[in-house]
Amino acid sequence: MSQKPAPCWSHGREVTTSSKVLECSSPVSTWRNRKLSAQMRLNTRLLGLVSCLKARHSLAMDMTCKVLNLPGGGSGRCSSRPTRDIKGWKEILNTSLGILQQGGVIGVPTDTIYGIACLAQNSQSISNIYNVKGRNGTKPLAICVGNVEDIYRYCQVNVPDQLLRDLLPGPVTLVMERSGRLNKELNPFTSLVGVRIPDHAFIRQLAEVCSEPLALTSANISSQESTLTVEEFRDLWPKLSLVVDGGPIGEVSSPECRLGSTVVDLSVPGKFIVIRDGCSLIPTVDILTNTYGLLPNS
Repeated sequence: MSQKPAPCWSHGREVTTSSKVLECSSPVSTWRNRKLSAQMRLNTRLLGLVSCLKARHSLAMDMTCKVLNLPGGGSGRCSSRPTRDIKGWKEILNTSLGILQQGGVIGVPTDTIYGIACLAQNSQSISNIYNVKGRNGTKPLAICVGNVEDIYRYCQVNVPDQLLRDLLPGPVTLVMERSGRLNKELNPFTSLVGVRIPDHAFIRQLAEVCSEPLALTSANISSQESTLTVEEFRDLWPKLSLVVDGGPIGEVSSPECRLGSTVVDLSVPGKFIVIRDGCSLIPTVDILTNTYGLLPNS
């Protein structure tokens, strides 16, 4: 006579076991396992959805903004004209010119940090660049020209011509009284304007082919850190019509490389005021004081 298998009791339920395998599975543990399995499947789907959304977002950004690699731009600063791929360089210049003439805002390399630029004489472009920056309309924009001679068209100069040439092209913004030829809707709240000639061949040539000044500001959301690569201002790409990639500018890990240009007010004859120290303070002040005898105006 065979012996009856011993019952397995689980929450008042009797489960008969076989003679070879003793196994007991409760309703609670089964429910927990099913819940865990369902949660894992949900998590997997969510991760897949997030990855898909990121890919679509990245694709959308790339589709809304063209990025062009500047020939010879791998070293960042391009103080001389290109010696290779002249055709590619000119194509990017012409593309940039066309976009600017249509009121677009573009990302460009300079000799200090990356900037965004538009045509200074186009009032709609000025509005567009403020929208890109998320910037208060009472904060002034600088202008960028290709040569020292162009400064006299848009500024009232009261310092020696050689002083301008000793500082420019270079990492300095000179603030002077504006002339009547400059767009009255550019910084309408002040009679002054900052002018730059970066020591970078591309943006200088761009200002030359435009035959008018560029409005120039840093390529970042207002109050955020300045940028040394195009990837660092990728969040702005959807608002830009074009990004010109000139490679990393300076040492990306160095805070000093993010200081931007030194800004000096030369609007008062015989005196100067340092508005922003920037990356070239000491040599700039040395030229102003020791070479030309200008005095600090406190």
